[in-house]
Amino acid sequence: MTVMVDHGADQDFAELADPYRRELYAHCYRMLGSVHDAEDLVQETYLRAWRAYDRFEGRSSLRTWLHRIATTACLTALEQRGRRPLPTGLGGPAEPEGRLGERPELPWLEPVPDALVGADGDPGTVVAARESVRLALVAALQYLQPRQRAVLVLRDVLRFSAAEVADILGVSVPAVNSLLQRARAQLARSAPAEDRVELPRAEQKQVLDRYVAAFENYDISGITSMFTADAVWEMPPYTSWVRGAEHIGRLIRSNCPARGPGDMRMLPAAANGQPAFGLYMRGADGVHRAFHLQVLDLTGSGVAHVAAFFDVSLFPSFGLPAALETVSG
Repeated sequence: MTVMVDHGADQDFAELADPYRRELYAHCYRMLGSVHDAEDLVQETYLRAWRAYDRFEGRSSLRTWLHRIATTACLTALEQRGRRPLPTGLGGPAEPEGRLGERPELPWLEPVPDALVGADGDPGTVVAARESVRLALVAALQYLQPRQRAVLVLRDVLRFSAAEVADILGVSVPAVNSLLQRARAQLARSAPAEDRVELPRAEQKQVLDRYVAAFENYDISGITSMFTADAVWEMPPYTSWVRGAEHIGRLIRSNCPARGPGDMRMLPAAANGQPAFGLYMRGADGVHRAFHLQVLDLTGSGVAHVAAFFDVSLFPSFGLPAALETVSG
């Protein structure tokens, strides 16, 4: 049997749907908290949409239709998955010299590369897109029930109307408003207050250059000086986390494999609208290999939070190599 393929329809679908890919990826990431799951769900969304495109009658916009498919796929996926936490969501701070508890089996929250979720357009749109995927916000979204999460993201981030969200979820407008009210209240309780004063670009570069130099020189006092007094350091899959600049310095001194200058090297990245670095640790053979990915919350007072992700399978998503070339000389 010969299967007839309408190449014209395929081309039309691709041209019309592809501009929404990054927006849909960001939506799936906010819902699921995982770059790997978001990629899978975006692929599933486009496959479902392509198969159903000949039945799309245009009663809603293509954007709304695609988000209906993506949201349905995300809600189905969340039926089999628990929330993705960060260590700070599991308990209180630990002693910096204590034994590090490890839970590699947990589905931890993952960072997302800016390149996959960034927005084009005017500066205001770009800033809003970055703010909507900040690590603290995505972590807080994990505390919401799946439908609450969907309504909050669709209404407050993507700016769909209550009627459009009702259509996407197949519920009434009053139900959407009720879900949104509860979601906002829960988010206000779980989302931490942040010092959101953004440094000018030149000043931010200077601060980050000093931060990198302190690590690469294994300067513990220099590292400690970069953090605010109540800064937080956490590092999934380790459940232990510490609060306070001095405790962060003691944690690094007692647990970091580095022993001197040159043991660590760092490459810049960008994650969740925040500065990030891939940290490489020198092995016995002199080769620096991927060790962890740091995502920084940089405030006007210093570094307020670092999430150091020890899942090195994240490095390729950020365009970071698995190992660095040996520096001679």
